[in-house]
Amino acid sequence: MTFIKTTEQASNYDHLEKMTVNELLGHINKEDQCVPIAVEKALPQIKALVAQIVNKLKNAGRLFYIGAGTSGRLGILDASECPPTFGVAPEMVIGIIAGGDLAIRNAVEFAEDSTTQGWLDLQFHKITAKDVVIGLAASGTTPYVVSALEACNQHDIITGCVTCNQDSPLAKTSNFPIEVIVGPEFVSGSSRMKAGTAQKLVLNMISTSVMIQLGRVKGNRMVDMQLSNTKLVERAVTMLMQELNIEKEEAQTLIKRHKNVRTALMNYKDGRDK
Repeated sequence: MTFIKTTEQASNYDHLEKMTVNELLGHINKEDQCVPIAVEKALPQIKALVAQIVNKLKNAGRLFYIGAGTSGRLGILDASECPPTFGVAPEMVIGIIAGGDLAIRNAVEFAEDSTTQGWLDLQFHKITAKDVVIGLAASGTTPYVVSALEACNQHDIITGCVTCNQDSPLAKTSNFPIEVIVGPEFVSGSSRMKAGTAQKLVLNMISTSVMIQLGRVKGNRMVDMQLSNTKLVERAVTMLMQELNIEKEEAQTLIKRHKNVRTALMNYKDGRDK
């Protein structure tokens, strides 16, 4: 059976260069609206993978995202936001991109075509069966990613993926595939568009739900966030004011002393700081 990439099929629109800006924006927006619907169809797959990640991370495991190009950058973005948002160690969620850090900003020619480098990049982090690896590739065929997951399977490491083509080699390689089928792109083959949006939505869902399950959110608040700028300090002060029913000055004092919302809450008993 021939594998067909819907992400590479011709756009439903033609003569884009003849469209007005208003027409371009309207058509792009119309296409984008199908993405959350496609993600919704993949919820059972997302749930299955999240359960595996939660189990591993509760037992000192780590989560790895590995991808190339746009997919790799999205993985790095999601991983890099976990420490400041949820207060976890940078080593808990790690993003790896074909071509290394240079590829975050610049295309590295043929980096995604290697069938050995992906596993080497994972080995650099001393990956073990305690960990989970999610391969990111809109096409579902990227050699760097597929071969890395094949090696993980050989070493009893749980694998998942996020792809935008049905029955792709990557999905067939993954223990827990997530397939979000968004169809042809507005600009034919430009998978940074709908496919990239779909991957971003799924990664948001994975990391957020996992961190909530790990106890990194209280109520609906990021009580473990890193207070790395004035905005976040002010947000922390507001959290304490609302949670403890105290005045702003007292909340500011608590934050200066404990430098963390959760710690401040835990040490505030019977109307005073312990």
